[in-house]
Amino acid sequence: MSTTTTSVTAKAAIAERLTRHRSALLTLSAELHADPEVAFTEHRSAARVAALLRDEGFSTTVGCYGLPTAIEAVYGTGSFRVVLCAEYDALPGIGHACGHNIIAASAVGAALSLAAVAAELDLTVVLLGTPAEEEGGGKVLMLDAGAFAAADIALMAHPTPGVDLDCSGTSSQGCDRFRVKFRGKASHAAAAPADGVNALNAATVAQVAIGLLRQQLPDGVRINALVPAGGSAINVIPDYAEVLLEVRALDADVQHETKKRVLLACEGAALATGCSWSWEQDSPAYLPVRQHNELLGLWNRNLTATGRTLVRPPGGGGGSTDMGNVSHALPAIHPVIAVLGATAAPHTAGFAAETQGPGADAAVLDAALALAWTAADAAADPELRASLQEARRAQRA
Repeated sequence: MSTTTTSVTAKAAIAERLTRHRSALLTLSAELHADPEVAFTEHRSAARVAALLRDEGFSTTVGCYGLPTAIEAVYGTGSFRVVLCAEYDALPGIGHACGHNIIAASAVGAALSLAAVAAELDLTVVLLGTPAEEEGGGKVLMLDAGAFAAADIALMAHPTPGVDLDCSGTSSQGCDRFRVKFRGKASHAAAAPADGVNALNAATVAQVAIGLLRQQLPDGVRINALVPAGGSAINVIPDYAEVLLEVRALDADVQHETKKRVLLACEGAALATGCSWSWEQDSPAYLPVRQHNELLGLWNRNLTATGRTLVRPPGGGGGSTDMGNVSHALPAIHPVIAVLGATAAPHTAGFAAETQGPGADAAVLDAALALAWTAADAAADPELRASLQEARRAQRA
């Protein structure tokens, strides 16, 4: 049988299986949306995702790779291992304002649909439920623990408002969050100010130095700062202050170099004010996404085949995701799927409202179909299949 015929046959079976699961997938999306859970606490969400996969014959584990709310669900024993990543954590206070209910339901839909052709295409289909994307780096922790060690490709799709975008040539911003701590000496601010060493002054000088550093940074680099601790009484010189910092960049090397310069600014602030200082990682660093060009081309064609129209984005990418770290370890894509008709920006209460309803339901089903078809196309093309497996070996070398 020719590659083209195999792919067409497989795609028809995938579409039929997705139609069969339509109601269950939309119910899953709605239930996740109505019951949001934040990073590392997604117990009910993980249970819902796992139950649907287990009922359809996937060997399913909740609580794996060191994370109680991580999922691994496996179907088939083929030589080409496809991983679909499902996110289901919400944002504090505003729920699914990033549409992770759509991500989870579409990934589950793609996995269930691919199971229909696992034997035909010699596939192992894996659904990884990856907690704490918004904060905590669940995929980074799972990657380090070996969750992706046997994977040949990793796929997921992220919702976006308004229009479908051609993500060719785009990336995401890497994001590195770390906490700097300054320690001084407390004293009465009026009676004995000369006896004090002001830790808040060190935090202030650090922010000024970082502000001046911004003038000499490459375009697209972002540095954000927050002071979560800087004293508790106006008449006491603070002996402790801390600054929570993040560095974002579209290039991993630029991100790393910028972080070094920020830490030097903090060291200088400590020296200038007589404080001691230290720093610690606040959460795993997110790397920029490396979109795999051939896989992304397949996604674009398959998403278009669902009836959607893709447009080029005005910029080179934004936001940050721990899927970036996965894409540095093996061939991966992280395209977007539009919630058609949505107008609010992500991470707002407005978009949270728009990630449930007809536009969100269409995004779940179209993303699931395009993801499954993309995996089927890759598996059915002997040359591409072999090159993806070779790329995976090279990236891990």
